[in-house]
Amino acid sequence: MFSRIRIKELRPINLEGGYLIDGFPSVGFTSAIATESMIQTSQFSLAGIIDSDSFPPISLVKDGRPNYPTRIFVNDDLKVSVFLSYLTLDESLHRIIAKTMLKWAKKQKIELIVSSMAVKSMEGVQGIIAVGNTDSARAKLKKSGLKILQHGTIPGIAGTLLNEGSISEQDVIVILFHSDGTGPDFRASAELCMAMSQLIPGTSCDIPLLQKEAEKAEISIKEADEGSRQVKDSIYR
Repeated sequence: MFSRIRIKELRPINLEGGYLIDGFPSVGFTSAIATESMIQTSQFSLAGIIDSDSFPPISLVKDGRPNYPTRIFVNDDLKVSVFLSYLTLDESLHRIIAKTMLKWAKKQKIELIVSSMAVKSMEGVQGIIAVGNTDSARAKLKKSGLKILQHGTIPGIAGTLLNEGSISEQDVIVILFHSDGTGPDFRASAELCMAMSQLIPGTSCDIPLLQKEAEKAEISIKEADEGSRQVKDSIYR
């Protein structure tokens, strides 16, 4: 069944020449926690929502207000956008999510998409490692000082962004970090947030604030994940 992803922009957005961060969780919640922390540190505001009939029908209530679990945040001054999701999506949705992201990036004339992927084994590599899909993306990566992946396999949303982006000539960089996906990993969240700030000028990571926000974000993400599981169980029982 074809799953349509809907993006509704809530205000005018100007991101020409800017950046898009993929905040969909992969293994565990590190990607979502890192992007949530950057949003809290670098003055982002809500600019849109992402929804689909294939998403679990849940609302996240924060400070007494209902929220969609998948939203778009934008820092207008830095021209940086974030697709932040508290939903761990089924693999069947990964390709269409990536293609939707690429289509929106083209519409907004985004220069670089930054995604991330948790891996359980880094084969002796310490710290963060990354891969770029085009010559210009690899040049950005080299300039940032991050280690470059030479051989490996990247599945899911991140892998689709790399492949499809190379065809459409959209620069994509995927950051790989170590996580076993079992519980909170503040260190991985901090490393990922710092790596993203190396690639995206003007963004920053307040580490003490990040730890505080990571703890709050993890609770919200786990609640959303548990809520979506309960919805699926009730639907398919």
